[in-house]
Amino acid sequence: MIRKSLLIVVFLGLVGFSFTPQTPSLKIALLKYGGGGDWYANLETSLPNLIRFCNQNLSTNIDPEQAIVEVGSQEIFNYPFVHMTGHGNVVFSPQEAENLRNYLTGGGFLHIDDNYGLDQFIRPQMKRVFPDLDFVELPFSHPIYSQKFNFPNGLPKIHEHDEKPAQGFGLMYNGRLVCFYSFECDLGDGWEDPEIHRDSPEARSKALKMGANLIQYSFTH
Repeated sequence: MIRKSLLIVVFLGLVGFSFTPQTPSLKIALLKYGGGGDWYANLETSLPNLIRFCNQNLSTNIDPEQAIVEVGSQEIFNYPFVHMTGHGNVVFSPQEAENLRNYLTGGGFLHIDDNYGLDQFIRPQMKRVFPDLDFVELPFSHPIYSQKFNFPNGLPKIHEHDEKPAQGFGLMYNGRLVCFYSFECDLGDGWEDPEIHRDSPEARSKALKMGANLIQYSFTH
């Protein structure tokens, strides 16, 4: 099970309680996976920038340094929010699929961000994790789009690839959203330093705000 004391600390911060110097900070992690895909695509600045934004705008107390965690590691249970990205192949071993399933059913949250090219690989691998579950597109009325920041039209479009709309999919386990999959969106690219992709300030702002919604939702649901 995810350490509930840490979740309580974050929740208190979100609803207006102040942190003391003794309050332990919480870490979130980037998922490292096998198969040859570039799990490290946005390694340097993406999550650190999102963490900084959340600490400034949500009053969270997230450790500014991201963790890197492997799919099959027991360390994954230390992190209430895990981010996954890349462009290419993904392979989960049976042990890794079981470990990720236990993490998600035990209270963890996975954000998968298609960095263009991930879709054909991640869908069958998540079927190994949850054979009986399918990704469903979340309606714009879903609360993940109306946390601290309001997105009445769903995910913002950060990068254009195939002239398709950005879509947000979810895996629901016993009525709880355990995995959010952002597709045709490139949220993680929008979190990176501005000189990397030269996104407009408006696009980066939207990406960071939507990322903050994911963090806030995952910590409070």
